[in-house]
Amino acid sequence: MTDQPCPWCGSDPLYVAYHDTEWGRPVRDSRALFECLMLEGFQAGLSWFTILKRRETFRTAFAGFAPEIIADWGEAEVQHLLNNPGIIRHRGKIEATLAGARAYLRIEAETGFSNFLWALNGPRRNNLLSSAAEIPAQTPVSQAMSKALKSQGFKFCGPTITYAFMQATGMVNDHLVSCPQHHKSDSPPAV
Repeated sequence: MTDQPCPWCGSDPLYVAYHDTEWGRPVRDSRALFECLMLEGFQAGLSWFTILKRRETFRTAFAGFAPEIIADWGEAEVQHLLNNPGIIRHRGKIEATLAGARAYLRIEAETGFSNFLWALNGPRRNNLLSSAAEIPAQTPVSQAMSKALKSQGFKFCGPTITYAFMQATGMVNDHLVSCPQHHKSDSPPAV
């Protein structure tokens, strides 16, 4: 059967729009990649839809995920974030985001964060998957990316999280072949 969207996006308009305009489209902007990686870390143990519904609140709470701003945040800002009901109030994930901002700034100054990540990924993979059951939870590339990110100071970036990140940012195309977005995902995201 063709022209059937990926089943994971369901019918909620927010989730469908994310699926149709963002997920799986190649992202090369370092700041956008940083934001996505941090949000994927917050997603650990939760559904992506939970994060997606709160994404704008996360952006506001974390100063637009501007690494040069949040890298300098300390305990006062952590406490403020822990009191924000619009985000996931998990101290470890909040502190990991601040540490990630510091790591991002180092990598961005050395090689560029986008260059660093895409070099780990290699050429974009266009998977030809017929069912959601074929989609892996992690791959050798996501395992290597996780290890490299952790060595740079990132946290909440295990190989399952990094694979979800690779899917979201178009490093791999895991839209099912029956999905209309499978062939459209070569273009950049609309956001």
